[in-house]
Amino acid sequence: MSMNKADSPKARATLQGNGVGAQLRRTRETEHPRHRHEREAKGGTLRKSRVWSCNEWDQLEEVIVGNPLHARFPTADPSTQLAEFHDRSLAEIPRGPFAQQIIEETEEDLNEFVRILEGLGVTVKRPETWPHEAKFSTIHWEAQGYYNYCPRDILLVIGDQIIETPNVIRSRAQETFSYRELLIDYMKSGAKWYSAPKPMLLDSLFDYDLKKPTPRNDEPAFDAANVLRLGQDLIYLVSATGNELGGHWLQSILGDTFRVHFLKDVYYGSHIDSTFVALRPGLILCNPGRVNNDTLPNILKQWKVIYSPPMENTDRYDADYLSKSIGSDWIDMNAFSINPNLVVVDRNQPSLIKLLEKQGLDVIPLKLRHSKMLGGGPHCVTLDIRRIGTLQRYFD
Repeated sequence: MSMNKADSPKARATLQGNGVGAQLRRTRETEHPRHRHEREAKGGTLRKSRVWSCNEWDQLEEVIVGNPLHARFPTADPSTQLAEFHDRSLAEIPRGPFAQQIIEETEEDLNEFVRILEGLGVTVKRPETWPHEAKFSTIHWEAQGYYNYCPRDILLVIGDQIIETPNVIRSRAQETFSYRELLIDYMKSGAKWYSAPKPMLLDSLFDYDLKKPTPRNDEPAFDAANVLRLGQDLIYLVSATGNELGGHWLQSILGDTFRVHFLKDVYYGSHIDSTFVALRPGLILCNPGRVNNDTLPNILKQWKVIYSPPMENTDRYDADYLSKSIGSDWIDMNAFSINPNLVVVDRNQPSLIKLLEKQGLDVIPLKLRHSKMLGGGPHCVTLDIRRIGTLQRYFD
């Protein structure tokens, strides 16, 4: 059943350590050593990598939560046009910083999210605040920054590997710098830290087909949020934020242990996490506006598939707000799992919450007032760094 912050007895018990938090601590205490990812350091001592996450549902131990401070619209250029506003001209793309009220209310909501996570025994990290208004350039283009609201978009965790992805939007080219101290810390703990080939992001990359708006295959270019992690199987969405060559690069770096499955000609808008939400082994939530039983990837047909009800409470936005919003109409489907039995869902979706409860899941309704404007729900604003579990293959 739903947990409305600290108002319900179940939530109070959880935050006092008698519920999920206590279960997490017991798991830590009893976990078999082979389930812990360890690496041999110099001097013969053992150290455990703080980075270990193989899927979207194992018990969460550490997470990065985004930071909306100094957030602004990405620079109105061909990369932003393709990735976020491919149905508009450059002149019609919103510009400048997000309204201060939006930033302040988002920071309030994220701070409350952090409080909830820490109450469940989860370690929470935040990126540095960054001067996104500053300009930077290559020999081919100049841009200002975007934001640190969605760590999910720029960093991909696969096992003990953390990968900086070759993002499509030029304004994101330096976004990982505000995570640099965290990345160095994770590397020192034993994690493998990679950066994909730095894309040139020339105008020619964004010479796209209006019927299939994706970056040309001139170089690997994709966002981390184009990838859905299902153990040794990954689904890679070819869309406005990921070309097919990017998926081939990912397969080449991961090797034979993993299989990258391409999802093409289904949804071009942006990321995969408002199309599929993997809730636990054998259960996946799907977006009925984008996929159906015929267009589902074959591997997902081996699981129980449930379809989200239509999004509710969409009238909370006025026309001016919607004209500037980055998120799709389905952004509130963007759920985030704490463990296979507990999921965070936008509080404005009571029918979706009821559907998940019918599947035996407990739900934390989250207030995230500007997910539509900023283009990120509970899954987008988080990056799970460590989950308790092992790398497995869940499909034939």
